[in-house]
Amino acid sequence: MSFSRKTCELSLIIPTYNEADNIPELIERVERSLKGRNFEVIVIDDNSEDGTADIAEKLGAKYGNVKVLRRNGRLGLGSAVVDGIRMSSGDLLAVMDADLQHPPELLPKMMKAAEKGFDVVIASRYVDGGGVKGWSYLRRVISAGAILLAHILLPKVRTVRDPVSGFFLIRSSVVDGVPLNHSGYKILPEILVKGRYSRVAEVPYILMPRRRGESKLNSREIISYALLLLKLRARR
Repeated sequence: MSFSRKTCELSLIIPTYNEADNIPELIERVERSLKGRNFEVIVIDDNSEDGTADIAEKLGAKYGNVKVLRRNGRLGLGSAVVDGIRMSSGDLLAVMDADLQHPPELLPKMMKAAEKGFDVVIASRYVDGGGVKGWSYLRRVISAGAILLAHILLPKVRTVRDPVSGFFLIRSSVVDGVPLNHSGYKILPEILVKGRYSRVAEVPYILMPRRRGESKLNSREIISYALLLLKLRARR
């Protein structure tokens, strides 16, 4: 995977699908949290029906550092991240959801961890100080099962407490020249298996309940995740 010329500290990649109710608050909080930093926001929109991309473009005109890629059809979160990486011009790359469950106020702390020499910085629900709010028992079981499956199938991720986090930061060198082709729901396991890195940090955070909109997790995404792990296992 190749990149644009590096012109900023951080590229923040935000995949979206029908997040019109959330994207204005998210971008405002990102801009406030990273004030004084040289960064860009890359919104990858999967043909939202609620005008998410239009709103993101207006925010881009307001702030001057928001890029928007409109994709035809619902192509998946993983491939959205890959497209965002291709568009990025930051030395650091961060990925977060648009639904306000990931706190952008954590980004400065994650950047500081990278500045201390960590190549991969994961916002983790499963280290001391981390957690989740508002999940049903079933949702907790699904999450625990996803992590257990990753630990069983992928030895390289066994020291990572939250290898399926959707909120993480990496140096661009971690994936430079690395073929990423995931089109499903989770891309961090693929990065952890294929990427070039030495040090991983996990920063605790509390995953908040979704306040607006609908969750994108469904049985199709769960199956896609399991198939991804099997493919990554087979390449060892």
